[in-house]
Amino acid sequence: MKRVLIVGGGKGGTALLTLLRATDRMDIVALVDLKENAPGVQLAKQHNIPTGFDWKEWIHQDIDIVMEATGDERLFEQLMAESNHQTVVVPGTVAYITAELLEEKTELLQEIQAQSKNQELLLDSIHDGMIVIDKEEKISFINRSAMRILDVKREDVTYTSIHELIPSTKLPHILKVRRKEVNQKLVLKNGRKIVTTRIPLIGTSGELMGAFAVFKDITEVVHLAEENTDLKELKTMLEAIIQSSEEAISVVDEHGMGIMINPAYTRITGLKEEDIVGKPATVDISQGESMHMRVLKTRRPVRGVRLSVGPSNKEVLVNVAPVIVDGHLKGSVGILHDVSEIQSLTSELKKARQIIRSLEAKYTFNDIIGDSTEMVIALEQAKVCAKTPANVLLRGDSGTGKELFAHAIHNESDRRHNKFIRVNCASIAESILESELFGYEEGAFSGAKRGGKRGLFEEANNGSIFLDEIGELSLSIQAKLLRVLQEREIIRVGGTKPIPINIRVIAATNVNLEKAIVNRTFREDLYYRLNRLPIFIPSLRERRSDIPLLVDRIVQKLNMEYGREVKRMDEEAVSYLQAYDWPGNVRELENIIGRAMIYMAINEEEIKLTHIPELRNHPKTDDMKEFRYPEEWGGRSLQQAMDAYEKHVLTIAYQSHHFNKTRTAQSLGISIRNLYYKLDKYQIDKNSMQ
Repeated sequence: MKRVLIVGGGKGGTALLTLLRATDRMDIVALVDLKENAPGVQLAKQHNIPTGFDWKEWIHQDIDIVMEATGDERLFEQLMAESNHQTVVVPGTVAYITAELLEEKTELLQEIQAQSKNQELLLDSIHDGMIVIDKEEKISFINRSAMRILDVKREDVTYTSIHELIPSTKLPHILKVRRKEVNQKLVLKNGRKIVTTRIPLIGTSGELMGAFAVFKDITEVVHLAEENTDLKELKTMLEAIIQSSEEAISVVDEHGMGIMINPAYTRITGLKEEDIVGKPATVDISQGESMHMRVLKTRRPVRGVRLSVGPSNKEVLVNVAPVIVDGHLKGSVGILHDVSEIQSLTSELKKARQIIRSLEAKYTFNDIIGDSTEMVIALEQAKVCAKTPANVLLRGDSGTGKELFAHAIHNESDRRHNKFIRVNCASIAESILESELFGYEEGAFSGAKRGGKRGLFEEANNGSIFLDEIGELSLSIQAKLLRVLQEREIIRVGGTKPIPINIRVIAATNVNLEKAIVNRTFREDLYYRLNRLPIFIPSLRERRSDIPLLVDRIVQKLNMEYGREVKRMDEEAVSYLQAYDWPGNVRELENIIGRAMIYMAINEEEIKLTHIPELRNHPKTDDMKEFRYPEEWGGRSLQQAMDAYEKHVLTIAYQSHHFNKTRTAQSLGISIRNLYYKLDKYQIDKNSMQ
């Protein structure tokens, strides 16, 4: 049995309390709210469930689930920070959705009960007496007229034998012969004479369900006029029901003229009774077709039609049904539902899903495209790393897919069912990065939250944390990270007590860490801690053979985003892309394909070279190109030959610009960071060339 703490006693908390009490799998430990007179608090007290004002009194009492039912995001964050890592904290939006679902269930039950009551009212309002028996000859229903004729009460005869009420009855005989008997005379034990019709109740499958008798007291004919007052009572009752309903209701006659609305209708539409009654059914429509007129024309009900009504263009869902009496159309009844609140809840649900997705790894190795030798090697290394508990260091240029590798490694590891936290070390200001990573205690600094806050390392406990751009960390935070890796514990900002954690660190960088160590911007001891399982992710330039596969996958993805049906890219365009240097790697490739698809005509299915924007320093026409190719092959592989030629070009360009890295990078059309990477890769050094 799960121990549950409900925080909030408003509408959402009350709904959750009602819902959870109905199951024997949940033990409601307490309901907490700041207001003692909150409806949820009152309901909890009725059922002897503990209540209080401070949720912290219960949060550490082996709570399995915390239901946050206030909708306060800051309170939700406090609950997440304070609760045990095994405790599931459900956001307030779920409580409000639950409340709405419970209300809808209640309304449906009320509608069913109302229909049953209306049927009973209808049967009670007819002048003829009616008695229904089941297969065991016991009375299952008796209407008001029958009780009056027989001078009995319903509670005294229901579920008793029909023979006890009417000894001379022939109704059980109908159960045997299964034939109806019409207009049979019978004298009751109180002396009244009746004319009765007896009919068997047979189901759709031919099974006998019982029988019923409809009878008229022929001595009461003179009183029929007096009984007409029952119709007035029924009308008054129906009007009272409509006026008190929370559903917006409008009624029109057979000509489409308004005859009735209720207060709920005025509240939603802003239209009063004088605006509707006696006016055409179209008078309240701001945008769309009148469903009353459609129903009057087709004699068929409509459900779930979206319209805009009233002077404020209120968006509503409309259900309309015809009113047919004795086969004649008498009008129609419409019910309106305000959808603005539904849209608000849908928006909150999307936000909740985004929060949940941010705590999950979304990609697997199947999402990583490439069958080039370089990519296959990187993938095999990553799969081996995933099966070990060691930390991982992903290295490669920006845009090569380091984050995809991090997701896939987590999803392939034993930690896949726990959290995956992503941190871009370069995107968080250094002044707050330490508190974000390690958390802080209450009063640690000005503006610190009451009760402190858990850091991202604590959030990732038993899971994985992905530290992207780790080369951008300051030396002080590097020292704290080293402690995490060595001691498997953290100390919050402003705290003194070590907190043990069990996490796997997946780090990524496009910085030359070896050079950063020489420049004393990166700790050597941290480098050796992280570099136990290094994975070098090749740049797109180093795996040009993967470009056709990547193009196909990117086109499929963008088709879904743009609502297009592009089938392929022609060979000329693919060849043009393969010849480009791709300083931005796969991220740049997706950008270029997206731009090409945007400029395509809506009916075009193939990306051509003309659709692709001209790439930097890479003209489309052959007469503008001035490439020089090596004349000798030398038995080398294609990649070896390309690497040799690239090294040759880099050497010449570096020398011609007098070893100025900025001008060299600009002339080659690559970033300065990419140039550093290449110079290091090919061991091109100024001193060795002079």
